[in-house]
Amino acid sequence: MDKKISNISELIIKELEKRIKPIEFKRYIKQLKYNESLSNIHSAVFEAPNALIANWAQAKYAELIATLFEMKTNIKPAILFRISDDEVLLTSFLEGSKAPKISTIGSPLNPLYTFENFIVGGSNEFAYRAAIMASKKPGIVYNPLFIHGGVGLGKTHLMHAVGNVLKDHGKDVIYTSVENFLNDFSRYLRIGEMEQFKNKYRKCDLLLIDDVQFLSGKVKVQEEFFHTFEALKNENRQIIITSDQHPKKIAGIEKRLISRFEWGLVADIQPPELDTKLEIIKKKCEINRVSFSNDIIQYIATIIENNTREIEGIITKLNAYSQLMGIEVDLEFARSVMKNQIEEKKTEITIDSILEMVAKELNVKQSEMRSNNRTVPVVQARRIAIYLSRTLTPNSMPQLASYFGLKDHTAVSHTMKKIKAMIETDDDFKLKIHEMINKVSNI
Repeated sequence: MDKKISNISELIIKELEKRIKPIEFKRYIKQLKYNESLSNIHSAVFEAPNALIANWAQAKYAELIATLFEMKTNIKPAILFRISDDEVLLTSFLEGSKAPKISTIGSPLNPLYTFENFIVGGSNEFAYRAAIMASKKPGIVYNPLFIHGGVGLGKTHLMHAVGNVLKDHGKDVIYTSVENFLNDFSRYLRIGEMEQFKNKYRKCDLLLIDDVQFLSGKVKVQEEFFHTFEALKNENRQIIITSDQHPKKIAGIEKRLISRFEWGLVADIQPPELDTKLEIIKKKCEINRVSFSNDIIQYIATIIENNTREIEGIITKLNAYSQLMGIEVDLEFARSVMKNQIEEKKTEITIDSILEMVAKELNVKQSEMRSNNRTVPVVQARRIAIYLSRTLTPNSMPQLASYFGLKDHTAVSHTMKKIKAMIETDDDFKLKIHEMINKVSNI
């Protein structure tokens, strides 16, 4: 790895510090160490002191770190984390200085997302078996495989599991979100290198596309995705797609694309039943090298509704509190830590609640903020609502663009920059924003 990239990695960590919560940076990111010898222009490897931090960083910040690298170098590397002195989290292509065989556009495959680590229950067995078959006979059966279900139920896990199997067999695998696909499309279109874009996505053995619902309303990108789909399908190359809902229920998607999504097999994943949740928690504890008693595991299973990602977050939180405070995790301690989370869920901030508060504070109609009204008061109210929604809710920029009726996510990005600039230069405006944050937090 040349010195220039190494220095850039230091700049990226500093930039990351500006973008995330100080407590998260201190607990997790600050403990990461860049491994120059294992990294190259195509991949950046960071070492973590334990699996918990490695898994947490991989799941939450790999995409952001990759994007920051791309902003500095014009190359988006795979971002992987390993446990110090342990190769378990490294994929085989990182050995030596060779460029990776696997294409990693968007996010790299998570090596921990395997079929062996996937907990099977009645809620997900059909999708699991379909993914197994797709990994054994790629491009032949269930092509495309369309998996749909709610957030955190295992769709991405199954995609990565298929990808890891084919990667181990020397196949060229691309995993990307629709947002990354859109960003790539826009960038290559802008620089006039669409042939290079096509070569990226149409020459792989397996294309994994996450969150295809965000293609909604993107006519030009849908056109390109359609031709990418056709090219891969005609060559019997496997396609796996995920969405939060059945293809027929996705609004703003061309009928010909919906038809092709249903060509192979559509499989859904339902929220896990209690027994499956218990097994998921036990497996997550095992992977993260955390030991909890059965009563704590049962308590977590009854508190968490459906989201398996939230389960991992709880395990991370309990373990972090225990380590930082030097307290053994027992049931009373778990209840104390999770009490705040339960209360937070009761007063969960939504875009609707933000819109309601902004409308009341600035004396504009909620419907106007979601329309194309360009009068100054409405535009300002809309910008503030978008800024608060992006800051206080987990919604992505494409989701916010769709909600507010904007052309695409770049409009949200522009709004965020504008409001941040106003906060930095106008103390009265900054005070008003803080007041509004407090009000919506206490609704």
